[in-house]
Amino acid sequence: MKLFVENLTHVDFSFIHPKRGLLGESWAVNLMLDGTLDAQGMICDFGLVKKRVKQWLDTYLDHCLVVARSTPGLTLMEESDRTRVNWVYPQGGELTCDSPAQAIALLDVEAIEPGPVANWCREQLLGLFPEQVQGLTLEFVPEPIEGAFYHYSHGLQAHEGNCQRIAHGHRSRIQVLRNGARDERLEALWAERFRDIYIGTRAHRQEAGGVHHYAYSAPQGAFKLSLPARCCYDIETESTVEQIAAHIAQQLKAEFPDEVFEVRAFEGIGKGAVA
Repeated sequence: MKLFVENLTHVDFSFIHPKRGLLGESWAVNLMLDGTLDAQGMICDFGLVKKRVKQWLDTYLDHCLVVARSTPGLTLMEESDRTRVNWVYPQGGELTCDSPAQAIALLDVEAIEPGPVANWCREQLLGLFPEQVQGLTLEFVPEPIEGAFYHYSHGLQAHEGNCQRIAHGHRSRIQVLRNGARDERLEALWAERFRDIYIGTRAHRQEAGGVHHYAYSAPQGAFKLSLPARCCYDIETESTVEQIAAHIAQQLKAEFPDEVFEVRAFEGIGKGAVA
């Protein structure tokens, strides 16, 4: 007998792509349990399944910088409560992230892709369930997107939850209405502008020799991130999705003052803001 839960939750995180660098990503989560029935005629209660799997993913994957230990050009420094990641871009420059250990997930996988990451998670998730659960299948599914989208990473110092982590991110759609009609050209322009980008807050940044150094302290601890300037786009505010949507709308209005714009910016799958 099998029990399945589709679209159980979503995970949003950033990872180091071996060619493109720091990428934000968003996946939907599907789950299937294989087992025998208990005295209630159930494999496992749906509420228990959702609660335990979501809690585990929130702790060990969601809103983390997810790193494959085998990534070429990678150097790691691990302490009891902090992790430092250093990675060299093939095209030149370095990425360095120094943060509380809980904000960086180090995986023994060949690549940060849905299949290998699901296998890594599955081995650990099975132990969360009662003995009648004998097998578990986990599937990560990127959102099918028609039209413009971009991968972005950020960190929110003022956030009370895991969004305060300096290098987490999302794969996000964008929609621009110009005088009430979709403008796919402007959508594509902003998607390209934000392609594989780190959206930083200017007050968190120091710059030296073409490198952007971001640093702040938050409830989980001290965070530091360095990236080549070409990989960054700074705004004056915290990089919440509300502020990102407002920033794009303001830039469009400045360029076309006589026209009316509505910007719908997504933060991963199925959520976002309108400005």
